[in-house]
Amino acid sequence: MAEPLAAFKNAFKIPELKGRILFTLLMLALYRLGCHVPTPGVNGGALAEQMGGGGLLQFYDMFTGQAFSNATIFALGIMPYITASIILSLMIPVVPQLEALQKSGAEGQKKITEYTRYGTIVLCVVQSVAISFYLRQFGRDVVPNPGFFFTIMCVISFTTGTAFIMWLGEQISEFGIGNGISLIIFTSIVSALPGATFSLIQMRSQGQISMFVMLILVALMVAVVMGAILITTGHRRIPVQYPRQVRGRGVVGGQRTYLPLRVNQAGVIPIIFASSLLMLPGALTKAVTIDWLANLLGYIFSPGNWPYVVIYAALVIFFSFFYTAITFNPVELADNMKKYGGVIVGVRPGKATAEYLNHVMTRVTVTGALALSFIALMPTFVYGFLNVPNYRVTAFFGGTSLLILVGVALDTIKQIEQHLTMRHYDGFSASGSGRIRGRRGRS
Repeated sequence: MAEPLAAFKNAFKIPELKGRILFTLLMLALYRLGCHVPTPGVNGGALAEQMGGGGLLQFYDMFTGQAFSNATIFALGIMPYITASIILSLMIPVVPQLEALQKSGAEGQKKITEYTRYGTIVLCVVQSVAISFYLRQFGRDVVPNPGFFFTIMCVISFTTGTAFIMWLGEQISEFGIGNGISLIIFTSIVSALPGATFSLIQMRSQGQISMFVMLILVALMVAVVMGAILITTGHRRIPVQYPRQVRGRGVVGGQRTYLPLRVNQAGVIPIIFASSLLMLPGALTKAVTIDWLANLLGYIFSPGNWPYVVIYAALVIFFSFFYTAITFNPVELADNMKKYGGVIVGVRPGKATAEYLNHVMTRVTVTGALALSFIALMPTFVYGFLNVPNYRVTAFFGGTSLLILVGVALDTIKQIEQHLTMRHYDGFSASGSGRIRGRRGRS
């Protein structure tokens, strides 16, 4: 425990890193303040009382930091931006112009980011109209003056709110520490911790769940955290041999290293992508006026029903492979190894190496994708088999939310540790007493 505390203390002794951490905290504080700014024309308190229920809307509400259930200006959260990113990522391999932009370097990536922003605005408008119709169903207690101008106000408020969140995330990524979009989702989920804990205690005191079920939930939380850490940090090591080279009067190389292939190359991205895609049709279902179609869509996209389970698991597995294919290029990696004389023991350089790396990565990704889908669906199984009446509690204490929290926390800590080690300070995993290691030795 002393070493992590010392590492956090060291982080605030580096001016640049301290500034980045404080800037990130300030941006996240602004985000949480915005989650409490009410939308004009909506009685947020009455909506929170009438909404109740569970399932997909409560799951969506968890990702917005309870902004959706209170109909604040941040009701859509960051999910439209993530959905737009998914759609554009799927279009890049299909549209040659987008693929050319991706390969053109920083300028091309800047253009793709710009297209993602435009797509976010379009999705916000569509979802805002759907939510405005959904809010009208609660009557004049929630929406005193329903009509065309109320829909326009919802579109303006929700779209502007998501655009501001998108800007906050980009500012954190550029000037702060960690990935801005991931940290915003992290903050939203963490904000549900007090409410989920209180609901769990309340259900136990009212006799809705037994002590045995409560202990199972706590045990699942610990197991998911441990499993998430193992999946996030686990990797398959491929032995690589580099030949000896004579440089001047010395001989360099001739060493045997390892090429680490991550078990979960995609991180928490597949679950975030899958959840975001499932939220879009779930939100549009409320705007459908045909009864049989609304009931069918509601059944398909309701957590706990088998169609939702199958679709969710399939999407998680698909995005695990899809994101891995984008970020891991075995051909390029094999060419770089061949360029510097590196060879995998027992495998020929070049094409054979690329095929071997692709084969190993595919098998590793299968394990990671199945583990991700199991963790993502755990709250659904707990909700059904343990008969916990509050889906928000099961969603928080086991499954997607904990996996995202662990993944984002590990990624952020890793970035902080990189800043520390670059300036010769002990990181979170350093051995020893945890004291500061200065540039000229220990202080």
